[in-house]
Amino acid sequence: MPDLTSNTAGIVSPNPFWLASAPPANSGDQIMRAFDHGWGGAVWKTLGTPIQNVSSRFGAINHQNSRGIGFNNIELITDRPLEVNFKEIYEVKKRYPKHAVIASLMVETREEWKEMIQRSIDAGADGLELNFGCPHGMCERGMGSAVGQEPTVNERITSWAKEFSTIPVLVKLTPNVADIIPHGLAAQRGGADGVSLINTIKSIIGVDIDRMVVNPRVGTLSTNGGYCGAAVRPIALHMVAALSRAAEFKLPISGIGGVTNWRDAVEFVLLGSTSVQVCTEVMLRGYRIVEDMIEGLENYMVDKGFERLDDMVGKAVSSYSEWGNLDLNYETVAKIDADSCIGCNKCMVACHDGAHQCIFPPTDGSHVPVVDEDECVGCNLCKIVCPVEDCITMTEVENGYTFATWNDHIAGTKQLRPKKGAH
Repeated sequence: MPDLTSNTAGIVSPNPFWLASAPPANSGDQIMRAFDHGWGGAVWKTLGTPIQNVSSRFGAINHQNSRGIGFNNIELITDRPLEVNFKEIYEVKKRYPKHAVIASLMVETREEWKEMIQRSIDAGADGLELNFGCPHGMCERGMGSAVGQEPTVNERITSWAKEFSTIPVLVKLTPNVADIIPHGLAAQRGGADGVSLINTIKSIIGVDIDRMVVNPRVGTLSTNGGYCGAAVRPIALHMVAALSRAAEFKLPISGIGGVTNWRDAVEFVLLGSTSVQVCTEVMLRGYRIVEDMIEGLENYMVDKGFERLDDMVGKAVSSYSEWGNLDLNYETVAKIDADSCIGCNKCMVACHDGAHQCIFPPTDGSHVPVVDEDECVGCNLCKIVCPVEDCITMTEVENGYTFATWNDHIAGTKQLRPKKGAH
């Protein structure tokens, strides 16, 4: 079997699947149960001055048959005594010496950082994760995303951590910025051994329209929270890829954001992550999901010929380019499989109302819509709305035109194929 061993900035775990710093990693008992199911590591729920959390705390968006596709929380850091947390870290590491235990930390002053880091090391933590990402509550106190959004503050506190720490330091970056690269570089300048991203996105999950109060409701008030779950994965993948392809950024990445299964995890690894953290899906389905993740990753690596996890890290990064470098002469058209088509006409409605008006009612008495390939621009919308998997495929067309980008066209060096119009 392939070797799933993960090494993120010197933090080694038997596989790349870590619990993210959140309710599933709130206590030693939880983390030990998670390790028994197969999780390779865990980032402890953020430690700092314990707070009093609110009730209620979570909200979700449910779409069709998907429960919690988007998730929101207004819970803050640990509400348990620090001495209890550090004692449990020691007990977990004693029982599971080969698994990775990372202490997530969030405090204010230099002396507080020094104390928390030393206590984490004394408890046996394998690494530290500096929480510069929390977008609610703590940022109002000058911590969390209030630090992560300011590169100079990020760099300064990271340098403190590196001064005090004898174990690897990861910086957890906030997605609540316009461009992630300056913030990753700030962590790098501060001496970080690696970064983790993304933390949750500042959000309001919804409104109770009967009470006219924002959700999740705490009495007659609420607040913005952190958005996570499957819905944020595209944002997370973009930010991970942006750092991975930045020539000046040299640090390893622990990827976070919307991982629900092994395929999602593989996407993060192919875009440069050496470990993958999971939270929301564990909250919705429990620790046992990791068993399928491990099996799926192993099968994928065997199928693709990867012997070690490191062999596949970043393999897709080079495919992420700027729009101006894309081949404008590459052409696809929609093909509908008559045998699997159920005649629902969703493709036709979507094409006429939301795309390029190139799918029409059948003219041969069948139930299968007809694609006008001369007008089809290959936009992919029909395939997206089709309820039957692989009924519609986007098939490459040989059109006689060679590779040409917009930049080539502007330079006058290559010809672009004719534009297709709409009916």
